[in-house]
Amino acid sequence: MNRLRDLREDNNLTQEQCAKIAYISKKSYERYENGQNVLPTDVLIKFCKYYNVSADYVLGLINEFRKLY
Repeated sequence: MNRLRDLREDNNLTQEQCAKIAYISKKSYERYENGQNVLPTDVLIKFCKYYNVSADYVLGLINEFRKLY
C-alpha cells in the first residue's frame, strides 16, 4: 500500500516504529505496506489518527490529503 509507505517516509519513521504505533509485529506491518495482506480496520484507524488523515486517503480512494481535525 503505497500511501502507508508514503506517510511513513514523510514522517521519517521506520517500519518498526509504525508497527509499534499500531501494536502489531514489524512483519505484519511490512505485509500491509507491501499489499501482501489486507489492512484491518482497527489498524487503519490507528494510522489515520496518528497521521491525522482520512481512511479514504490511506486506502487510495481519494488523492486529496484531508486532515481529520
